[in-house]
Amino acid sequence: MATTAAGAEGYDRNVLDFATYEDYLDQQVTGEDLFFLEDQDTARKIVELGYKGKDVLSREEFEAAQQLARTGPMKRRESAEVICSAGKDVSDSPLLAALAKREELVRTGKLATVIFIRDYVGGQEVSSYVDFGHRLRSENFEAYFNKEKKLLPKRSDLSYYNWKTHTLFYNNSPTFQVLADSELGLVMKHKRDRKAIHVDPNAASPGDNCSRTVVPCKDYLQVVLYDHVTRRKN
Repeated sequence: MATTAAGAEGYDRNVLDFATYEDYLDQQVTGEDLFFLEDQDTARKIVELGYKGKDVLSREEFEAAQQLARTGPMKRRESAEVICSAGKDVSDSPLLAALAKREELVRTGKLATVIFIRDYVGGQEVSSYVDFGHRLRSENFEAYFNKEKKLLPKRSDLSYYNWKTHTLFYNNSPTFQVLADSELGLVMKHKRDRKAIHVDPNAASPGDNCSRTVVPCKDYLQVVLYDHVTRRKN
């Protein structure tokens, strides 16, 4: 899992993806950590003290990095973000059409979307839960809307599973913390408003302010979109 770091001489504007220092630490806490430690505060402390072998910012460094990212020459300009699906004809792709409708809302933080994709990659059936917002920020997503690339599962997604080898990966993102609940199954907890998306298809509800949409796609084995209308904390 990638760690956001900033030195004394510079900054990383990714620190603005985290509302609090605790949210920053949570990104690096895995579901396995919580399973064995059974306490989120303890898991955070282990990350903060560097016992996981990562270059982790102290609280003071984190707050300084946020201040620099807000005021530096590369400060975030959310209102000026380019909508890369604009003007693209994606009418023949149900998934891309659905993502194009959500892109601006996701970029402005009004909506958080998790994409479940199941398909064949390299001859093996794989699936993952994708943080759409994180992929938008970390990849050239225009290539997908131009149909130059196919959106496929990655081991760096929120959850990745290889159905042949039974390989499983969990990764937190700047927006979601992945939790494995003994009763609810896999849960994606939104870091800003603390609401959870329940991705179990048998769950009575996908969660508060959440919806589950099955997207029929001929070019995928299965696609499901989980949308969460976010409520920002003041």
